[in-house]
Amino acid sequence: MENEAQPELKGVYISTYGCQMNVNDTERMYSLLEMDNYTPVTSADQARTIIINSCSVREKPVHKVRSEVGRYRKLKDQYPDLKIGVAGCVAQQEKAKLLKDIPMLDFVIGTDNIDELPKVLNEVKSENEKKVQAKFDHQSAYSVETLIRNPGIASFVNIAKGCDNFCTFCVVPFTRGRERSRTLQEVVADVQKLTERGVKEVTLLGQNVNSYLSSCEGNFAHLLKAVSEQTDIERIRYTTSHPKDFNEELVDVMNSHNAKVCEYIHLPVQSGNTEILARMNRGYSREDYLKKVDMIFKGLPNAVLSTDIIVGFPGETEAAFEDTLSLLDEVRYETIYAFKYSPRPFTKAARFTDQVPEQVKKDRLQRLFDKHNALAFDYAKDYENKVLEILVEEFNDGVCRGRSTQNKVVHFKSDLPHIGEKVMVKINTAFPQTLRGEKV
Repeated sequence: MENEAQPELKGVYISTYGCQMNVNDTERMYSLLEMDNYTPVTSADQARTIIINSCSVREKPVHKVRSEVGRYRKLKDQYPDLKIGVAGCVAQQEKAKLLKDIPMLDFVIGTDNIDELPKVLNEVKSENEKKVQAKFDHQSAYSVETLIRNPGIASFVNIAKGCDNFCTFCVVPFTRGRERSRTLQEVVADVQKLTERGVKEVTLLGQNVNSYLSSCEGNFAHLLKAVSEQTDIERIRYTTSHPKDFNEELVDVMNSHNAKVCEYIHLPVQSGNTEILARMNRGYSREDYLKKVDMIFKGLPNAVLSTDIIVGFPGETEAAFEDTLSLLDEVRYETIYAFKYSPRPFTKAARFTDQVPEQVKKDRLQRLFDKHNALAFDYAKDYENKVLEILVEEFNDGVCRGRSTQNKVVHFKSDLPHIGEKVMVKINTAFPQTLRGEKV
């Protein structure tokens, strides 16, 4: 061991799970720590500080944290000054209990306390005491500067945080707090600064972007219009939208600014059965959802939809599940993200007594994927021989990789890297998520 390279004394490694919000939070943590003279490293064995940026949306999140911490036991034994902490939704959910349950941990920092990370970490190291910082700030306005070390071609920009919907299956209101939005002009200024650093595409992020409401009374449609008109950004995406808040004003803005706003829309349905949707507290029926889809395609004929689906929600009968299956025949979802229901702490659905057996959930999930896979391959064939505009993000061994406005990953051969350029590509071979073609 004496001949092995010593880890960087202020090297920091962050392990990230979950949604784009967590990915964005990790980038913010790295940026804040770099300003405090920490050095980001690419593996845990190079670090003297390890942070697990956790997600609690799926099942057994605390178990996953405990398992990962256990993998660092030898490092902790070898380097007693190694500090290990947990951030993200599990940290916010469990708080001090994590330190009690996982003695190897040194600190816990909540989702609303990321900007305090350098201070917390320095206190942990100087005082050699465990720390918990996981309080929500419900009073201050949500104002934050996007921190990205190397923004690249495409970047995320938070526009809001928290959620007020309290879907009965979802822990987000408890781990991210109540809904708060940044000011419209602050977001616009952030996006423009990113374009000046070479960013070509931004994804506007929020637990529910289309319930965004600036202090100047600007809604999400107003924000999308302002970012389109007042910045030099070339492409705009957003996620995630809630069907109950998706309105015609937003469709009109997307249509009138389609030179910048991508036609890809992620519209989580969760279930195709009205009774299950009511139990989920989603705020719409199956019929309401289908009307929203019809409105979208009337205003945006080239729209591309994806969705989230939960199978095996408490009380879901075979007939209710068949309603979800049949929804795939009525709505052209080019991509679905489907999951088995798992009870989450603090949520109302966790207390429902009519839980669905695990094997039934597993079987239904497979049936759902099987049905959608057959449809998705047929949808993909529609792209063959079409010419798409691709924003190139990577170049490796003579192959460019980028995304279309439909959010499809496209590969094509080229003698030039074209990184950051928009290139027209004719699609020769199409799969549900990946397209291959040639530059035209």
